[in-house]
Amino acid sequence: MILVDTGPLVALFDPLDSAHARCVDTLSEIAEPIATTVPVLTEAFHLLRPGSKGAANLRDFVAASGLRVLFLDHSGLLRTFELMAQYDDTPMDLADASLVAVAEARNVGTIFTIDRKDFDIYRRRQGHRLVRFAVIG
Repeated sequence: MILVDTGPLVALFDPLDSAHARCVDTLSEIAEPIATTVPVLTEAFHLLRPGSKGAANLRDFVAASGLRVLFLDHSGLLRTFELMAQYDDTPMDLADASLVAVAEARNVGTIFTIDRKDFDIYRRRQGHRLVRFAVIG
C-alpha cells in the first residue's frame, strides 16, 4: 500500500495544477493499492473547491475504489496529536500527522506527495527505530 498526501490528490484532479502531469505519470506507474486518510481527503476537497469538476472527479475516484480511505480510531487520533506536538517546529498539520500515524500502525513506508521537504523530515516509528519514508511523486 502507498499512502497519498493532499498535493497529489489536488494535482490529479485539477488539470491546471502545475504538478498535474507529473502526478498523473506517477499514478500510472503505481502497481500497489493507494490509500489516504480522512483529514487528507478533507483538505483535498477544500483545495479543489466544493462544486468544482475536480471535486466531483475525486468523489467519483473514491467511489470507484480508486483510493482507499482510512479512518483514525481513538489511539490513531491520539498518535496524530502526539506527532503534531513532536513536529510543532516544522509545523506538522493534521493531514500529514494522520498519514504518519497510519503509516506506523499499518507498517507502510511509501508516501506519494509533492511536499518532499516535510516528508524528508518526518520519521515513522517501526519498533524501536525511527525510519525515513520512501517518497514518490
